[in-house]
Amino acid sequence: MQSSETSQNSEKATAKLQIKALNKSFGRQKVLKGINLQVAEGETLSVLGRSGTGKSVLLKLIIGLQKPDSGSIWVSGQEVTKLPSKGLNEVRKKVGFLFQQAALYDSLTVRENVEFPLRRHCRMSDAQRTKKARELLGNVGMEKDLDKMPAEISGGMQKRVGLARALALEPEILLFDEPTAGLDPITSAEIEELIVKLQKERRMASVVVTHDIRGARVVSDRVALMRDGEILIEGTFADLQKSRDPFVVQFLDVS
Repeated sequence: MQSSETSQNSEKATAKLQIKALNKSFGRQKVLKGINLQVAEGETLSVLGRSGTGKSVLLKLIIGLQKPDSGSIWVSGQEVTKLPSKGLNEVRKKVGFLFQQAALYDSLTVRENVEFPLRRHCRMSDAQRTKKARELLGNVGMEKDLDKMPAEISGGMQKRVGLARALALEPEILLFDEPTAGLDPITSAEIEELIVKLQKERRMASVVVTHDIRGARVVSDRVALMRDGEILIEGTFADLQKSRDPFVVQFLDVS
């Protein structure tokens, strides 16, 4: 019989991202309460819930922008919550992050934005960086806009550039914070199709935080529905549709 410790180590080896008993409070407000999640290579998990339920805080804890009060986060088999800054920076290279507002640098061109992580973390010549940036922008349909400034392109195009930048270091895990927020339905559908395409090509473990249930249906293998800082239900959309929980039923109906 497999021991509990051996079983846990096996889980950590197979899951690209594993979150165990994660808790986070701000003052007296408990934002996350004992969160348990894991995502395998090539899998997309969408975290759904109403605004203010702790979804974006969860992403910030995974990337190390905030520290949990307790619990553990494993990235590619390495526990990251207690790492010193140098070790955390190394792990961050394995994790790409598409921010809600794309978070492009206003003073840099589209190409320079995508080159930014390459310049910081990779030993490459100018020509190599430019070639890599062109390839990444080509993957997201932005190869014709290399020299434009962020202010000269639409919100959807900015999301595409942000995605290209998030892929620059070839991450094993990709995090999306409301990837279609503020976009019209056509552009939202294009971004969703792009997420699915890149996921098939690159086989990353992806976490999509969103309240857009229609979009989550398109991109997700599994979903986790949060309420009041807890995971209320986790599984496929078929699992959610079988639930008799009033909140789950209402969330699916309203959404």
